[in-house]
This record gives sequence, C-alpha cells and structure tokens, in this order.
Amino acid sequence: MPRQSRIDAPGALHHVIVRGIERRNIFRDDQDRYNFLERMGALVEGTATVCYAWALIPNHFHLLLRTGAAPIATFMRRLLTGHAVSFNRRHRRHGHLFQNRYKSILCQEESYLLELVRYIHLNPLRAKLVADMDALGKYPFCGHGVIMGKHARGWQEIDTVLAYFGKRVGSARRSYRAFVTKGIEQGRRWDLTGGGLIRSVGGWAAVKALKKEKVHVKSDERVLGDGDFVEKILSRSRERYERQYALKASGIDLDNVAARVAELLGMDIEQVWAPGKFRPQVLARSLLCYWAVRELGESMTAMARRLGISTPAVSKAVARGAVIAEQNGYKIIPNL
Repeated sequence: MPRQSRIDAPGALHHVIVRGIERRNIFRDDQDRYNFLERMGALVEGTATVCYAWALIPNHFHLLLRTGAAPIATFMRRLLTGHAVSFNRRHRRHGHLFQNRYKSILCQEESYLLELVRYIHLNPLRAKLVADMDALGKYPFCGHGVIMGKHARGWQEIDTVLAYFGKRVGSARRSYRAFVTKGIEQGRRWDLTGGGLIRSVGGWAAVKALKKEKVHVKSDERVLGDGDFVEKILSRSRERYERQYALKASGIDLDNVAARVAELLGMDIEQVWAPGKFRPQVLARSLLCYWAVRELGESMTAMARRLGISTPAVSKAVARGAVIAEQNGYKIIPNL
C-alpha cells in the first residue's frame, strides 16, 4: 500500500517525531545536541516557523512546530540533512542516520497544544535522563527549562504557552509547572502518537464507547483532532491537490506563472527572472515563488536553482508573495 502524502498548510501545527535508524543514537554527546539546536534555531528563525516544544533523547527527538514560510517537509529535510552530515563527519561514519520516514502529525490546536507541550517536555523524565521535575527544569536539551526561564533559546515561543496559565510570568510559570507535573502519572500517551482513530476521539475508551453506539468517526493517522477537524483538514488537502491538478491540466507551468506575474506588475518577463534587490524585482520574484511553490507544488530547492538564489531566500520570497497576493487580490488565473 503506497504511503500517504504529508498534510501541511501555512500556520498548521505539527507534532514531529524523528527516530534513529534501527533505534540507534542520533546524539552521541552534548556537542551533537548543541550542533543540532544551533541548526534548528537558525532554521526556525529563517523560515518564520514557530517552535512551542522540543525534547532531544539519544535515539529520537520530538518537536511541536507551527508551519511558517517553508512547508514542514522543507524544514525537516534541511534540518535532518544538515544534522546527518554533521554527525557523520564528526563520528567518521557513513550511511543513513534516521528512519526513512519521520512522523508528522497535524494537530488541532484548541484541544492539543498544551497536551502536546506537556507530553513532549516530559520525554526526558520518561526516558530517565533526569530524575525529577527539578532536574527537568535544568536539563538543557528540552524546551521545558526555556519556559521555566532556566535556559535561553530565543527561537522558542514561550509567551503563547505561558499566556494559558496567567498574565504574570512568575505565577504563570508556577501554574505551567504544576500542569506538567500532573502529566507524569499519565505515562506514555498513545492517543497523542498512536493510530488515527484513537487520536481523533481521544483514547481507546472513547473509541469503544463510540463503537458501542455505532457512531462512525472520521480518522486519519496523519491528523490529531476530533472527527470534524480531521474531515476539514482532509477536505482542504484534497482541494489543494485538486487545484494543483487543475492548474497543470490547464497547461499552467512556471513560464505561464512568470508571464502572469509580468502582466500583473507591468514589466517584461525577463525582469521577472532577473536577479536584483530593487523593489520591482523583489515583488516579481516573491509572487513567482509563492505561486510556484504553493500553487504548482514546485520544490523550494528547484526554484532556488532556477533563480540562482538560496533555498532560505526562496522561503522568504514565498512568505512575501503570499502577503502580496492577498493584499492585492492577485490570482494565477482570475476565475480559478
């Protein structure tokens, strides 16, 4: 059975789980961990991705991310490739470092943001890397200590999390810590990482209750949320792919997109592809990248090669292009 494509959208919340191949360690020492965090921090800031929670375990790691300018697949490809190259060079090894396919679960924020922050940040305690909550707060390779103010990671978003627990930082941190502590007794939460149906309804007890009542609930292993949320996400995903298919079936390719950008901005098509930092070139390149990546499904790497710029530059152009198109009501095809 072919594996399903990842589901993503600008602003989507993802719980990402990455494991070492054959359960081997992907962090052998603190230098590996610090190298990884430096790389991840640069990516978070460079792609306007939001990171709410993270935890590094010797043979795997967890992230809770909100998609920014770059799709989750692009963000993870750059993060994993960079870490694998660095790790292999440091330890003089060859071959794959990670399992072939990391897990990325699109999450319903209202119901699961805090649950996932707690679950992810308790991982070092469950793995017995730290002895108790005091040690967890001091542990430098988990986002819990950042929220508690014990470590500084400017790229981690802590204000959003603390806002759920109060307006004053001190009292909010105490309430947050109590919330995390209460999660220790829950153990491993299979409903947060297991199969789609269990995730969709909130646990096996809920699944059995619904089956007894003969209630059908929409589920998908790529989504964490209630049945309505799952259906909405899958519907949006289908619409996006159907739109890409419709554009390609209509013969729309990169050259057509460039011509449309030239038409809208009143410039020659050569100017759309031309390098430069003047406002007309920046506007044209931004619209071109946005439509190519988000509408046609072109990869950022391919666009970077075509334009002779870096992949991070394409990521920023996509974000700018989205704003330009929205503010001006620009479309590739006016009636599509």
